[in-house]
Amino acid sequence: MTAKRYDSVWDAIEDTPGAAENMKIRSMLMQELDAFIKSAGITQSEAARLLGVTQPRVSDLTRGKVDLFSIDALVNMVTAAGLHLDLHVRRAN
Repeated sequence: MTAKRYDSVWDAIEDTPGAAENMKIRSMLMQELDAFIKSAGITQSEAARLLGVTQPRVSDLTRGKVDLFSIDALVNMVTAAGLHLDLHVRRAN
């Protein structure tokens, strides 16, 4: 039996390609926000004030609870952090 290979864990666990892409985007945005918080050397409370959310929400973000965040919410947090988001769309392999 040959094991099927996936480009991403999201491709393996999500039911549809669209759901997998959604999770990839959310995960990437969360990783960028977590890196920003760490590089800024700020506490979760300070990050919460900056991002316009609660400290428990920042905790969920830094713990990678992807299922608790929408793309919209994450984009709002990215812009509140003073970051810019570039989007590139390409053909699937």
